[in-house]
Amino acid sequence: MPILENSSSPPASSPLPSSQVNADASPPGDEVSRKNYKPSSADMAYYYEHFLPFKSIYLWLNHSQAAQTDFTMREFAFEYKSGAYQRYNSFHSASEFKQSVVKAQPTRFEVGAVYPVEPRMRKSVSKALMKPVAKELVLDIDLTDYDDVRTCCSGTDICPRCWRFITLAVKIVHRALQDDFGFEHLIWVFSGRRGVHCWVSDYRARILDETRRRAIVEYLDVLSVKSKKTLNLKKPYHPHVERAFEVLRDEFVEVILREQDPWSLPDRAEALARTVPDYKLSSALMRHWKDVPGRTSAEKWLDVDAFYQQLKVRSFDLQDWKKETIFATMYPRLDVEVSRQMNHLLKSPFCVHPGTGNVCVPFDPSEKEFDPFADTPNLGVLVGSGETEWQKTGLRHSVELFNRFVNRLVSEEVRHKRGRAEEKENLEF
Repeated sequence: MPILENSSSPPASSPLPSSQVNADASPPGDEVSRKNYKPSSADMAYYYEHFLPFKSIYLWLNHSQAAQTDFTMREFAFEYKSGAYQRYNSFHSASEFKQSVVKAQPTRFEVGAVYPVEPRMRKSVSKALMKPVAKELVLDIDLTDYDDVRTCCSGTDICPRCWRFITLAVKIVHRALQDDFGFEHLIWVFSGRRGVHCWVSDYRARILDETRRRAIVEYLDVLSVKSKKTLNLKKPYHPHVERAFEVLRDEFVEVILREQDPWSLPDRAEALARTVPDYKLSSALMRHWKDVPGRTSAEKWLDVDAFYQQLKVRSFDLQDWKKETIFATMYPRLDVEVSRQMNHLLKSPFCVHPGTGNVCVPFDPSEKEFDPFADTPNLGVLVGSGETEWQKTGLRHSVELFNRFVNRLVSEEVRHKRGRAEEKENLEF
């Protein structure tokens, strides 16, 4: 019997949201209207009352149907429309959790670490006690970190072309977390606008200290994003690097040379030439591209080969430089501090992005590639449907996927707790 059933529940009564009171406030299915939609307070209240799967989130963080300190001593933060940010909320049950969110109506809520005491009681204990003891390992990938490469969009804007960077990043990081670290309980979540978050919920991931968290993310952070994108590649290449290269190499021509075409821009072409470790070759390329303007990235990529042969360069291996360039432009760009800091809070799955109205839905990259333009329910559409159950809306697939993930996680936790208890009993005299 699964812990979470994907069945409907009786609808609760609540006022109609603004999207139903005023038809102009609800975006129809077309992209233009969705893009202009901003969630109203009434829409958020309706969403919290009827659609957000509080019990699923509770079980995910609690790891049991019976209340555990994994949930009751965990920090939650509320962010409000006014800009106010309220930390150190904590709850005793799923019902109290839902009641508090419905009453407060935050624009979003964030999930934090587990503490030795209830966070809301922090003022009654010594500050020395308020140190995190557990938290999911999280990873954050944001398209704005690719602004030096993508030409189709910048800032908060995204399109299907630049989203391919995220798709490749998810594929590489997901495989590494599973194969290299043996993690099993991973859930990816769309941020609602331009990025994704990965939550690793395995027990041994949750109890990692900050030193070990940093070690894991730095292992993955081949491209040191925070240190001006310097490469951390050493020969012989690590199996993780070789495996990632197999993925990136197959996409480089299409994604970088054809779709993004970054080196057609003179300043970016000059930056590329400056990465060439041979001064003579680097200078020749810059002169040629200045004398013959209008060359595409694909043509300039071939120019490097031609001039390398023509000048009989022997000071560096061209294939190594090409591999490093592919990594520099396409490898996942991670926020190390988000992963390292246990007291860092991250937006919960199924929150609504206040700027887009998109629901931050979970997805499984082993099931299919996530498409934010087709797979993301929008709050305006949800409340405009007039439904009062998530099973009858575009949320159904996402909630059911999340419930399956939670069921597997909780079942594993029960087995592990039983095993740890038996081991302790056997060791006692």
